[in-house]
Amino acid sequence: MMERNLRKERIGQVVSNKMQKSITVVVERKVKHPIYGKFVRKTTKLTAHDERNDCNIGDIVKLMETRPLSKNKRWRLVEIVEKAK
Repeated sequence: MMERNLRKERIGQVVSNKMQKSITVVVERKVKHPIYGKFVRKTTKLTAHDERNDCNIGDIVKLMETRPLSKNKRWRLVEIVEKAK
């Protein structure tokens, strides 16, 4: 049970739900520029497993790292934090 607590979690916004049982989520992070010191926003697109096809575009979701489920899927949906308006 300890290993499950070490899994990474990310919060992001759903940008695509066209696949069956899969969603694409954009995760934003702030990185300090090595020379100028300014914090720059960087985005990463993650493909996640959505077992019940609950998510819609614009939802804010929480993802958890999991075993590889397909060629690109290494994340799964934990909960929908906020539904799209």
